[in-house]
Amino acid sequence: MLPEITVTDLDQNLKSDEKFVLLDVREHVELKHARITDERLEVLPLSRLAHEGVNALPESVRSQQIPVYVMCHHGNRSMQVTGWLVSQGYKNVFNVSGGIDEYARRVDSS
Repeated sequence: MLPEITVTDLDQNLKSDEKFVLLDVREHVELKHARITDERLEVLPLSRLAHEGVNALPESVRSQQIPVYVMCHHGNRSMQVTGWLVSQGYKNVFNVSGGIDEYARRVDSS
């Protein structure tokens, strides 16, 4: 099992001063429909990550010093990225269960 965080736990973390990276791996066209606005957000489309590998990772993720919460639309692509990051040696990485869809339904419908 891969480590996960619920959308309600993510919401609590977003309301805190906790240091973390929220890595959104959706494609840019998807961001028009729903998006979390937060200074800890990093957008890295899966297509770019698949093409460039670790070189595509933002510096905030490469440092491996703070938690990384990976999200997508429903949680499938983010689960793949979470698994890949774990295979790359990341210890503090979590899939956002249910993705932005679940976040919109349970936390913030705007």
